[in-house]
Order: sequence, then structure tokens, then C-alpha cells
Amino acid sequence: MATLYQNKGHWLLTVQHQGRRLTRSLRTKDKKVAKQLKPYVESQLILELTGLKKAINPIGFPALSTRFLKASKKRSKNTQDLYEYVLKSYLNGNPLPTNPNSRAIFVRTINACWNWGIKQGLITKAYKLEGDTKGETRNRVISDSELKTLLDEIRDDRFNLFVRFAYYTGARSGEIRCISRENIFDKHIVAYGKSGKRLIKLNNQAQEILDGLDELWDYTKGFVSHKFKKEARRLGIGDIRFHDLRRTFGYNLIRQGRPIYEVSKLLGHSSVTTTERHYAALLATEIDDFVL
Repeated sequence: MATLYQNKGHWLLTVQHQGRRLTRSLRTKDKKVAKQLKPYVESQLILELTGLKKAINPIGFPALSTRFLKASKKRSKNTQDLYEYVLKSYLNGNPLPTNPNSRAIFVRTINACWNWGIKQGLITKAYKLEGDTKGETRNRVISDSELKTLLDEIRDDRFNLFVRFAYYTGARSGEIRCISRENIFDKHIVAYGKSGKRLIKLNNQAQEILDGLDELWDYTKGFVSHKFKKEARRLGIGDIRFHDLRRTFGYNLIRQGRPIYEVSKLLGHSSVTTTERHYAALLATEIDDFVL
């Protein structure tokens, strides 16, 4: 008989067989995740109780995740930081995020760890989580009036320049926050971020901002996100994220008639296909009226 129960917020599973009992923590506070894991852990405990197999997994998920995080030296710093954050939260038993995109990132990361363990021969069974691994596509672009309000009315002058620089270059927050003086060149900068090393084109507006800075920005990811949303709320602009500046950068360039190949290069996408996928839904509304 198998029983799923909660103790101090964490879900555990206990299995009884012929007077013997084994209990194992499912390492989660999320009931839905616990129910997904139940059949796999139950089968493992039954095999252990009956003596048919001592254990399905030679190592547990905590040890597996530690090896996974140390395994690849090719990951960018941002990717490594994301993996560490997700796996630490999961191992602490925190519920998966309710936001569809954040939840998809968690599921994708946790399952990647399980898949890696299988490929490395460290485990023989992967207890992967079910659910969406892509999340919802966000198509929010900032209107011309909203953009003017943001660029004109953000009070903190230094942060205002950060926002302007993000829009003028289409760079990600992490790429801007990692800029160093030795990586600034005439008409471009060398940046390191989500996609690794890439060149970011500097137009005259972006170049002017860098030329006028005494010190480069040393913001954290959290500060940028919260500060931007706080300023937007103050200005009456809702449903907005800092990354929407990057999407708006690409959208406005395409609206101006820039070839999508150029826009793809400016955004640092791996291929034009990626750019088309991101902007197809947005640009469908820009097609001129036609008669059949």
C-alpha cells in the first residue's frame, strides 16, 4: 500500500509490503508535482522492499544535479546561473512557479538534468516532470506613445540612460550589465550573455550614451526588472517587462523596412528563422488591406 502525505510542507511517499515500510521524500511542496512523481518512486520502493532491486537510481537527484551543474564548461554564465537557481529552488521543495513561462523554464531545466544523467549512465530511470516546456509566446511591443513616455519621464537619469541604451541597441539586460570598457570599440561592443559572445552594433544614439558615462552600469538583474516595472506603473503603463524593449527594437526596425536578415543579425539570433518565429504574429497585423 502506498500513501502520499505532507510533512512540514514537503510531500513524502510511504510504501508498506509484508510488514516492512519504506518512506521517501519527493522533495517538493507542489502537490501536482508530487502526484506526477508518485508512480515512479512507488515502483522503486516496491522493488527495494521485495529485494528485486536495491535501487533504480545509483545516485539521487541532489547528487545528480550537483554533477550536472559542474559538467559543462561551455554554458554561458547566465545559463549557468539560471540552472543553479532552478535546481536549488526545486531541491528546497519550493512549488513550481505559477507563471506559464517561468514554470516551463523550471520543467525544462529539471528534465534536462534527468536526461543528462541517463546519457552519462549515472541513473537508469529519469523521473521527468510532465507539462509545457515552451511556455506562452509573449508578443507585447511598446507603442510609440508609451516609448516616448518611458524615455522622457523615467526620473532616475542614470537608469533612464540604461533604458535608452537597451532600446537603441536591442541588447538584453544581462548583456548591458556585463559591458566592460575594454569591450567597447568604434561602432560596436563585444557582449556576453544568453547566447554567449556576440557583437552589438552601436548607432549614434547608443554611442553618445556610452561617451557620456563616467561609470558603466553595475545593476543586478533583479534591480533592473523591478525598477523598470515600478517606473512603468508610475507612468500608467501596464503589462510591461524590460525585455519588451528588445522586442520593440526589432519590431520597429522591421516596420521601417529593414530586411529581416539585418534585424536578425542586430538581435544576435542564431538564424533568420528564429527572428521570423518571434515576429510573425506581430507583423501579420501590418499587412496592407487586400481584396481576393
